[in-house]
This record gives sequence, structure tokens and C-alpha cells, in this order.
Amino acid sequence: MRIEYLYRYPVKGLTAEALEAAEVEQGGCIPWDRAFALAQGDAGFDPGHPAWLQKQNFMCLMKNARIASLFSFFDPRSGMLAIRAPDGSSVVENALTPEGRDRIGAFLVSYLGEEARGAPSFHHVPGHSFCDQRHKVVSLINLASLRDYEGKVGVRRHRRRFRANIWFSGASAWSERDWVGQQIQMGGAVLRVTKGITRCPATQVNPETAGRDADPVEELRGLYGHVELGIHAQVIEGGKFAVGDAIELLGQ
Repeated sequence: MRIEYLYRYPVKGLTAEALEAAEVEQGGCIPWDRAFALAQGDAGFDPGHPAWLQKQNFMCLMKNARIASLFSFFDPRSGMLAIRAPDGSSVVENALTPEGRDRIGAFLVSYLGEEARGAPSFHHVPGHSFCDQRHKVVSLINLASLRDYEGKVGVRRHRRRFRANIWFSGASAWSERDWVGQQIQMGGAVLRVTKGITRCPATQVNPETAGRDADPVEELRGLYGHVELGIHAQVIEGGKFAVGDAIELLGQ
């Protein structure tokens, strides 16, 4: 097995950024993955005491399909985050400063319009990840499983619908569902697979059109009797991995 694609998602719900390599720490996630998020005004998120909240408390594809039309890019060296809307309007600010985050938040609130609840605020809390799981994880999807699903449903389902960190090849379709509780060596890092990824209505959104044009949750349920595609894994030994690196199943 090997890593074919590697991504991070600096802003929760926005653009995937392709990487050649990443270095993870024990108990951590891919650096800058879900490092920023727009919290809805009724979320009650406290940056002074950051706690995990469910995704609907934030701007997210499950609730805000039109954000799939936004293009974003983050430069961790400078802290600059650029977001561009389909009409050409944009914001370019330092997302590591309060002033920059305020202006980014104002741009996103304006774009969301009626979908903005209360007075949303844009956040970055060092060390905190706005991921969908209570603990920091790396998400992986088996390309063979996606291909099997696409073959059965009879149409392409763009991999960007599923927002994985890692896409890998070399395993039989759906074999990864048997890895829960086992360890994998991925480049120089060791991870423990914790659970399958239960899919949600966010996957209805076509990343190329921002329209809800399919229902992968119901498709998976009807085809396979479950609604999982991919696995979550926690880093138990930090290290570096890159596109092309081998993935080895180590067992328990």
C-alpha cells in the first residue's frame, strides 16, 4: 500500500490544499489541518477555553453548501489567508492576528448572508483543531473502496466530497474497515485506526458546482448496509510521511 494523495484543510469547510509531505506529532493531526473556523454566533465557542463542538456550530458544508464555491489558500510562513468568492470579491489578511481574523470573519459573514446565525466570529486557537472528532485524528480513504462505490452507483463521486487527509492505494476494496484497533506504519509515523468515518449530508455537495446533487449517505446505505467511507487514525508515534510512502499494517 502507498500514499497517493495528501491534503490539509486549513479552514473548516473550505479548500483542500495538496501537500507533498507532512510531519505529525504524537496525538496530533496534520499541521494546519482545520486550524481555522467560523463559529456561528449561537455556538458558544470560547477561544479562551476551547472545547470540541459539533460541526453544525461552525460554517460547514453540511449546513452551508454555497461555501464550496469559495477558493481559499493559507501560507503558514506569513500567516496570510486568501479567500475569493465566485463574484471576484476577496479578502487577504493575516489569519494569525485578531485584526486579520475580524476582517476574514466579516467577509465570510457577508458571503453567508441569511445562513449566518447571530454574530459569527472567525477563530484560530494554537494547538486546537476544529475537526469533526473529539480527538485529533488523521483521515484516510482507500481509493479501491471509492472506485467500488462509484462502479456500483454508476457515476463518478469526486473525492473532494469526502475531504480526507490521505488517499491510499494497494488494498482491496473495503478491507480498511477491518483495521479498527490495529496499527499502521505510514512513512516514519505509526497510527492506530480508531473508527470508520460515518458520512454526513456534507457529501451531498458537489465540490465543483456547490450544488446538492447526490446523496452518498443513502447510496452507501443501500449498496453496502453501512454509511462509512474511510477511517480515522490517531498518531501514536510521530514522524514524517510523504506522497509515495508505503503504508504497512502492523496489527494490534
